Amino acid sequence: MNRLAQIQMLNQMLLGETPTPPIDPSAYGNDEAGQRTLMRALMNVRPPKPMSVIVENLQNAILQSFLKEKGVVDAAALPACQKDSRLALWQGDITRLKVGAIVNAANDQMLGCFVPGHHCIDNAIHSAAGMQLRNACAALMDRQAGPEPTGQAKVTPAYNLPCQCVIHTVGPIVCGALREEDVAALESCYRSCLEAADEADLESIAFCCISTGVFRFPQDKAAETAVHTVGEWLDAHPQTSVEKVVFNVFKDEDWRLYDALLNQA
Repeated sequence: MNRLAQIQMLNQMLLGETPTPPIDPSAYGNDEAGQRTLMRALMNVRPPKPMSVIVENLQNAILQSFLKEKGVVDAAALPACQKDSRLALWQGDITRLKVGAIVNAANDQMLGCFVPGHHCIDNAIHSAAGMQLRNACAALMDRQAGPEPTGQAKVTPAYNLPCQCVIHTVGPIVCGALREEDVAALESCYRSCLEAADEADLESIAFCCISTGVFRFPQDKAAETAVHTVGEWLDAHPQTSVEKVVFNVFKDEDWRLYDALLNQA
């Protein structure tokens, strides 16, 4: 069975889970690009619930083929930044990184993004990891009362991602002018993630640009906060298992900001 046939089979299984499918499959093409888009959309809207062995194995085979196609980037091979040998800067898709943990900028429900095909990092990570990740997050949330507080961190397995773990953190949402409380909350996100990585005995961690984008934290101040907080935490924890921290950026503007902070005199 080729990959298109596998994707079509998985889509039919997911569509068949409910009497009224949440997505109209006729809105998507029958070629691989269209069926891949439909598959992601169906994964995005699927609530946390058990999967059959057939569905799980089929999904895993497809996602592993996607990962092989886009390629894995080994964080250990990334060059160190000029201003701090413990830090590295990389621009690209965080779901390609082979690293101890990648950080997911989650919302306070901690279940991933339910908007079909949305371009947020939460959606990208859940889509590449597989539907098991939402189930794992749901299990964590079932054990606590209420939404996830801002500035904390939770660890899950990575499933079909090349990293060992995913660390989920809820960053501050900026409403209006940036406040000191917003900066303090973002600092807490970085510290909590580093502490979680250390507790898990991980050697490396890759941070996305937490709270920028739809959370409206200014990119320049977010970069400054990230670099300062990570460096300060590493200095205060010389015995930590974390030997390398990667700042992962996607946008060119974030690259320029981090590069200025980490590599330029």
